[in-house]
Amino acid sequence: MKLRDYQQAIIHEIRHWIRMGKSKILVQSPTGSGKTAMLAFMVGRAAGKGKRPLFTVPAREILIQAIRSLSSQEIDHGIIAAGFSPDPNQPVQIATIQTLARRIHAMRPPDFVVVDECHHAPAKQWRKLWEVWPDTVFIGLTATPWRLDGSGLGDQFEIMITGPSVRHLIDAGHLCDYVVYAPPVGMDISGIQSRAGDFDNKSLADMADRPTITGNAIQHYQRIAPGKRAVVAAVNIGHSKNITAQFRAAGIPAVHIDGSEDERIRDRIMADFTQGRIRILSQVGIINEGVDIPGIEAVISLRPTQSLSLWLQFVGRALRPAPGKKKAIILDHAGNTHRHGLPCDEREWSLDGAKKKGPSHPKTLPVRQCPHCFACHAPRPVCPSCGHVYKIQERHVEQVDGELKAVDQEKIRRVRRKEVAQAKSLEELQAIGRQRGYKQGWAHHVWAARQHKWGSGHEHIP
Repeated sequence: MKLRDYQQAIIHEIRHWIRMGKSKILVQSPTGSGKTAMLAFMVGRAAGKGKRPLFTVPAREILIQAIRSLSSQEIDHGIIAAGFSPDPNQPVQIATIQTLARRIHAMRPPDFVVVDECHHAPAKQWRKLWEVWPDTVFIGLTATPWRLDGSGLGDQFEIMITGPSVRHLIDAGHLCDYVVYAPPVGMDISGIQSRAGDFDNKSLADMADRPTITGNAIQHYQRIAPGKRAVVAAVNIGHSKNITAQFRAAGIPAVHIDGSEDERIRDRIMADFTQGRIRILSQVGIINEGVDIPGIEAVISLRPTQSLSLWLQFVGRALRPAPGKKKAIILDHAGNTHRHGLPCDEREWSLDGAKKKGPSHPKTLPVRQCPHCFACHAPRPVCPSCGHVYKIQERHVEQVDGELKAVDQEKIRRVRRKEVAQAKSLEELQAIGRQRGYKQGWAHHVWAARQHKWGSGHEHIP
């Protein structure tokens, strides 16, 4: 397996901290950055040196993916999970946490444990591993190193290694770019109480499970993403089944899936969806994390959440690249984009968790929503989806109680320079020039200077 540069850097840093005596190491890297494949490579190398590594996962769907990753690298392994015959003689073992927690006392301690989706680590079953094997090296993997309620993982990990950003992976072609739409008919959650760090599930279901809301979701799917394979995030099973019924009534092939179904049925449903026989897959918590389905072309959020981790895990499902897939479509009927920001916003993760200033990280950038196509994007003078040019607000001298206040000219200059710097194309610069009444050649001059001096999409403005 040929590792990408950032994967090699992460493995180098893991080994550095182990040599420095650290035994509880967390790796934060976005969904789709190849965390499982990277650690499978490390596991294989360790086994080749006589080590006994253990790879643990939270769910069967993620187990299947980890098995494929190990097999693709020709790494022999045993499986500790319901429905599989164990092979304890293999140096590499892969286990679901549910089965591992029941058998842990009968097992020989491994040399190190890889904990996939380690934001679950504070849960009772996972904590058991730390208690029974206190001297073992633990390497955790997650895109979102906070619990769903925003609390950190500092009790179980000493060091956090941060991988590349979502934007870096998109620009490098490792992830698919995206467009977020927040339709105008939203959900009124003003009366919904919070419980355990998120909205109360029962009250949320009563609010979200309404034909008008689902009907609005169907209409926007038909208009914005017709025929695309989409995954729906529902509040609970009843909500998901009602969503499925309404999509079917509209003539759109849709199936509900949840954890209570027979594993063979779930596997068949996933195969039908991947191959396009099913267009809508409505679910609750099955495809929120860890599941690699590049065929997902759109996601439809009908579940408001206060959890930044839950939101990013869900939308991350759509960002995996696939043949013919130019941009993923995110239909956010739940308003989560306005709560938590865009998927590629820069976020400063830490083992301490979220700062208590609201559900989103304080570094989340503001989101602008186009009044014409309802696309959400980072502040820019032109909507990147439909080309709508935003009106630049005129700034006047403020008069308060008979007292004139001078305009902060330097602040205005900074704002105007920032608007130019955020322009991503010649067309956007031309739009700014027209709004400000600049001469016709201004935009071409700035664009040419930017290309000549920086060559990276930034220009210097004195």
